This record gives sequence, C-alpha cells and structure tokens, in this order.
Amino acid sequence: MKTGICWLYAIELYGYPPSMEDTGKALERISKLGFKYTEIEAFGFEKKGNIKGFFRGRKEIKKIVDDLGLKIINLPMMLPGLVSLDSSRRKRAKELLNTALEIAVYLESDMASFCSFTPDLEFIGERPYDTAISYGYEFRVKVDPNFSWNEQWSVLIDSFSWCNEKLKKAGIQMLIEPRVGEIVSNTDGILRLIDGIRDSNFGAILEVAHLHGQREILPLSVEKLGERIRYVHVADNDGRDNNHNIPGDGTVDWEQLLLALKKHNFSGYFLIDVRSRSKEKMDKDYVESKEFLEKLEARL
Repeated sequence: MKTGICWLYAIELYGYPPSMEDTGKALERISKLGFKYTEIEAFGFEKKGNIKGFFRGRKEIKKIVDDLGLKIINLPMMLPGLVSLDSSRRKRAKELLNTALEIAVYLESDMASFCSFTPDLEFIGERPYDTAISYGYEFRVKVDPNFSWNEQWSVLIDSFSWCNEKLKKAGIQMLIEPRVGEIVSNTDGILRLIDGIRDSNFGAILEVAHLHGQREILPLSVEKLGERIRYVHVADNDGRDNNHNIPGDGTVDWEQLLLALKKHNFSGYFLIDVRSRSKEKMDKDYVESKEFLEKLEARL
C-alpha cells in the first residue's frame, strides 16, 4: 500500500498557504514521520496566492524533496477563476495555470488536481472555500435572475478541457476533487464531468470525507468511477458533515471500501487528509492513520 500525506497537514501547521520556508519545514516533518509520498498545493486565489512565489522558489523546494527522498505525486492547482463567468477572471486563472504547470513539471509530479469551486452565485455571508477548506458549512445564496446553470456548466467544461489538454501534453494527469457545495460535489457530478471532457487523461480523486459527508455509498462510488479513480484521500466522519477525522473515528466502512477498490485492481496512492485534533497530536494522528490502513490491508 502506497500511503502518503495530503497538503492539509502543512496548512494546519503553517496556515493557508504556507510560506516557502514553511513548505520546506513541512516536507522535512513529513519525511521524519516515515512517509515517502506527498503533494504540494499551488494557490491561485485573487486575494491570496503563492504560485508566483512558488515558481521563484521551485529549485529550493525540488532540492529539499530530492534530498529527503520524497515523491510529489500531485500538485493541486487551486484556481477558482477558471470557473468564473467573468472572462477576464478566467484569462488570469489560465495565465496562473501555465505557471503552475511549469512547477508541476519541474517537481516531476504525476498528477495535478483541481476543484470546481462554488457556482457564480451571490452568497449570503462568507463564500465557502474562498480562503480555506470549510467544515460543516451552512450554504445560503440569493436567487439571481441572471444566473444560468447551463452557462456555468459550459464554462466549467470549456476551462477544464483546456486545462486537460495543457496537462496531457506535459505528461501530467488531470484530476477532479469533489467537495461539498461545489459545482462538482459528488460521484454523479464527476461522471457527468468525465462525459463532458471525454479523455482518459482526466480522472478523479476518491475524496472519502466529502463524499461520505453527503451520505454517498462509498463502495458504489468506486463501482461507478472504476479505473477513473487515480488516488484516494483518506479521512473519516459521521456522514452528517465533511469533517476530516482519522480513519476509524467515524462511520466509513473502510473494509468494504478497500475491497471495492481491490475488485477494480486499484494500485494507486492513499493520501491521509485528516484535520488533526490539535497541533500537538498531528503527527500521532497521521502515523496512526497510516497504521490503521496498513493493518486493515494486511488482514484483508
């Protein structure tokens, strides 16, 4: 079993996004915990981002990665502007994607994941995921007579198809990460997106916490997505919200989930994506999560 750590680990430790210095510190901590595989996120929010600074510091980060013997398996590209109905915002996001793609190639990442973010609706209160992941969020929006779902979906397909072609030429797989409240939030949304893009280079993250938080039947999600699952985000919850607990601290049926993946000959990565109980317990939570998975796999 190839287990690793999601970048939520670094975010919980050092903020959103971590500085380049803190990125190096997080990578060192990940290595000390005994993990070989990880990801690093490229943030392209208009108010807060790190892509240009990340590009400037890419050589230093690559040296740290190589010296530690780590493998960057995924470079999440957090670019909400890609799905904006404002063409000028989409243009700026595509420019940032070109820079993020250079980073991914330089770090020898196999994959780059994307989120679909929230539709271009007017939210009452804070817009989810504007600056960080949200847990147990109550969504409220105003009905906008000018909003068109068909236009929103068309923009998503056009932008993601463009991104997929860019990544494919660079030899990098493109993945969608479903999250609660976003344009693509569940398994059937992923399937519809796959039908819209129609390219085998495009796949999915099995995002256990977000799917389970919407009361999806996870083994059925595996059956639906099959070989399109490129890796798994490991976290647990009670099925009533999208909390990211350690595996076993929730109601996810991990045994049947792993058996479903085995049925489809899944041999990809399991990246632990837990929101720790405290900073003092973070390392312990991640190590225990790894041990939980490996013991279960050995028993099965």
